[in-house]
Amino acid sequence: MNRRLHPVTVLQAADDSPTLARLAQLARESAERLRAVESLIPATLRHRVKAGPIDGSAWCLLVEGSAAAAKLRQVLPALQAHLCSRGWQVTAIRIKVQARPG
Repeated sequence: MNRRLHPVTVLQAADDSPTLARLAQLARESAERLRAVESLIPATLRHRVKAGPIDGSAWCLLVEGSAAAAKLRQVLPALQAHLCSRGWQVTAIRIKVQARPG
């Protein structure tokens, strides 16, 4: 077998692999969800919140610092209701606290 190897971009590789394509699609959807609820997140917290993984009907937000996570937990019901009103089937939003860069 004489296969020629040629470089491909990450996007091309993701398109050629069903598993990678699904991961890329989930990453895009997670970013879209964050954009959809960004206006509901207090302005002082927005830079500390990142889109996290989607696991079925649960979505995860990655939050820098435990104080920011505690404040964000107060608006989770509003975020979930907004996502559901926009057509996403979100039954839970989890928060994962990320260590602050030191």
